[in-house]
Amino acid sequence: MNGFPLEIMLAIIGIAVPIMAFVWEFALVGRKRLGYRVQMDTPVTGEIESVFPGVLPQLRPEGDGAAPELQDLSVVLVRIENNGLTDVDSTDYASPASDQVGLHIHFPHRRVIGMAVTELSDDALGDSLKPGTGIGSREDAQHRVGIVDLPKVPMDRGDHYKILVILQRTAGAGEYPAPMVRAKLKGGRVSETRSRSGVSPKLLGLIGFLVAVIAVQFVVGLNDQDAPDAADCGSGKLTLVGSTAFEPAVRDAATAYAKHCSNTAFTFEFDGSDRGLSRVDEGGKNDPGLLAITDGPKGVGYPNLLPRTLALSLFTVIVNPGVGVHDLSAQQIRDIYAGRVDNWQLVGGPDLPVRVVHRALGSGTRETFRKHVLGDDQPPAPAATSCRTLAATNPPGASFCEAPVTNDMLKTIADLPGSIGYSEYSDAAKTPGVKTVTIDGHRPARDQVLDHTYPFWSVEYAYSNGELPADSPAAAFLRFLTGGTGKDVLRSHGNTPCGELPNPTSCSPEK
Repeated sequence: MNGFPLEIMLAIIGIAVPIMAFVWEFALVGRKRLGYRVQMDTPVTGEIESVFPGVLPQLRPEGDGAAPELQDLSVVLVRIENNGLTDVDSTDYASPASDQVGLHIHFPHRRVIGMAVTELSDDALGDSLKPGTGIGSREDAQHRVGIVDLPKVPMDRGDHYKILVILQRTAGAGEYPAPMVRAKLKGGRVSETRSRSGVSPKLLGLIGFLVAVIAVQFVVGLNDQDAPDAADCGSGKLTLVGSTAFEPAVRDAATAYAKHCSNTAFTFEFDGSDRGLSRVDEGGKNDPGLLAITDGPKGVGYPNLLPRTLALSLFTVIVNPGVGVHDLSAQQIRDIYAGRVDNWQLVGGPDLPVRVVHRALGSGTRETFRKHVLGDDQPPAPAATSCRTLAATNPPGASFCEAPVTNDMLKTIADLPGSIGYSEYSDAAKTPGVKTVTIDGHRPARDQVLDHTYPFWSVEYAYSNGELPADSPAAAFLRFLTGGTGKDVLRSHGNTPCGELPNPTSCSPEK
């Protein structure tokens, strides 16, 4: 890409962050580290039996051997481990040298009534956990927190031991507050760990960061791939003429193209397919910067114009909202446009005269409507008048008028009560005051076109006068329209690029 080397910077960040995280986690703060994990914390609901020496005698009163009245008991198993990079010596604990205790396990709302060491990863650890080494239990001054004191056990890397504690509730109800380990290491830390069968949140965060970096690199690379190379950009003026129905999509595509090919200057003169074809036919022979875009084939009379298929485009019948009709059969539409239906009551609407709006002769959209919806056997409709005259005079019965371009058609339908017309679908669907109508229950959709259930569609073409020089602005723009980003723009306007159809021959030029 031009300018700042974003891909290189992203690659550096993707490498540097994991290295810094490793150094921070293991070399700086995690070089010496003790972890603790509560592996069990559960209420006792039955009689207590233990295989650990010394536990049950502490639970039984001296004398007759009768069991004491113990209620609301719980059992906790805590694992203490060295999960750092180096060994931990007794001098690494931050408590005073005169204090034998290095760790404290706090049990809020419970008191300790029994404890035992249950597992040693190395038998040598047992020497540091014998009576007299500082191991023991007590309560805080308010008798609200049970405390287990553990000695300054020297632990090699990977060593661990477990403490089993039996407790009785002293306050509260419901679930017990979680046990907490209180301790400090010189040049290290003591933290809660999780089971190795799970995934560390920090690891998930690091993975998420790396995925984000890779995604950004992918998007940047994809944009660079879709954008035209400087060598593929035409230089000069490009004039686009033709269909007003396809104009919004072409304008947006030109805007996207200009972001990467700034040496191309666009001019837009969309005033109808027939006028666009005539202009290219008459003046485009020596002008490789002139293209006509039409919604339908060129027809006869233009032997010098060469077609390029662009996309399958959807069209729709539209009505004024006051008509109240949401579906019409193809035959009903033919009857309306032939003047045989003069009131909306005849097709399930209100008592309202029908106002039929056509596009002007030479419109590609009108020809598409005639070919795919009306058919060739229609009798001539009554003479058309001005749509503004219809709105002002409001004559009885069916009346006809014409709209020269797509925007005029949409505005007329929105403003003229009882009106019916037709338009490119994506523009009609987002125009206030215009309602789209399904045909025989079928809506405008690519799948319904391909299975031959929706009839109102066309192929968008680009026409030039003869072959275009490969380095011309028109040829470069056509390559863009049928490539990555250009196809995305056409698709965003509801069109389906010809190359993406299951059978691309559906977009073959029609003679």
